Amino acid sequence: MSNRPSPAQFRQASQQVAMDRREFLRAAGLMGAAAPLLGMTPLRAAAKPREQKVVVVTFGGGARDEETFAPDGQENIPHLIGTLLPQATFFTQVVNRGILGHYVATASLATGAYETFNNFADTSPANPTVFEYYRKALHRPPTDAWVVAPSNGFNRIGESDARGYGAGLGAGVILPKHLLAAAMPQHQHGAYTHLLRDNYEDPYYTPDLQGGEFELNQLDSMLKLSVEEFTHHARSLSSADELSVYVARQLMRQHAPSLLWITLHDMDVAHSGAYSLYVEGIRRSDRLCAEIWQTIQSDPEYAGRTTMLVLPDFGRDSDFDSGGNGFQHHRTGDALSRTTWMMALGPGIRAGAVVDRPVQSTDLVPTIGARMGFATPRAQGRVLSEVL
Repeated sequence: MSNRPSPAQFRQASQQVAMDRREFLRAAGLMGAAAPLLGMTPLRAAAKPREQKVVVVTFGGGARDEETFAPDGQENIPHLIGTLLPQATFFTQVVNRGILGHYVATASLATGAYETFNNFADTSPANPTVFEYYRKALHRPPTDAWVVAPSNGFNRIGESDARGYGAGLGAGVILPKHLLAAAMPQHQHGAYTHLLRDNYEDPYYTPDLQGGEFELNQLDSMLKLSVEEFTHHARSLSSADELSVYVARQLMRQHAPSLLWITLHDMDVAHSGAYSLYVEGIRRSDRLCAEIWQTIQSDPEYAGRTTMLVLPDFGRDSDFDSGGNGFQHHRTGDALSRTTWMMALGPGIRAGAVVDRPVQSTDLVPTIGARMGFATPRAQGRVLSEVL
């Protein structure tokens, strides 16, 4: 007999997660008297400036409420709840009904359709990505859409295999770990293990972490960095996510892309079973999100015209589910591992508001399309009117 919850039980558990998040924040005085959003605020769209930019920040490896929004976890996310949340519309119940693997789940976020390929396969998404929709519909150049991501399989996330889209229409993908591996002599790699570790799940197959001429050319032609500058800065960093944000800032300075996707991955160290490193990854992700928002606000190319969307790809297992491993994994497929959240910040978006109704992770792509003015015909999700 299966222990998997029924759809009705899942909905009830997911709704409880959402209400707990609201109450945790209200009890801490973080939401004030903000009312829930039930629909689009009148006239908000009129204040939206032209030529919108969007920056998406995802966490490749979610964090549980116990270590984040719950009272004992809030000390780990002071920037998310103290700096970003008061400026954001907060979605308390974002449900991921797809495969809980980081590459395939992020691909689903980027296409607005649940992808079904092997998480560790070297493959492109089957459905068009948001980058392809954007560039094709608005006739944007290759330098206007970028992904900065961990290297485990993400090299194929920029463009799909979909007919009518695909090759030449996607985003440029920069894998900072590959860049660093290419920039350093092989004998020095051991000293940078904390920056080069490719994944924490130990699959049967993992693409080799190796550099090449293409990566080195990216340093010079795209990021305007010499090998010496790049490796020197890397020596001052404590994690791969810090390296990713450094690369993203260089992209913003050099090309000011209108659609930028950054995937942070440090908190997925939870798979190693080291709770302290998992919490450290949460704290670092919290700080980096605030730094990205600060960069947006201080850059004339981005300030006043940029939407930032922050969300995990999915959650993690409960300590009380016998089928999982608590914080370490995301194996059960229960409401805790599938119910995440999202913050939306930017011009015209209501600050300090809460959306408790359930939404899907596949709603992200249609919402970006509506925000930026392009259609996403093959996406499965719906537009979130609160972000328009």
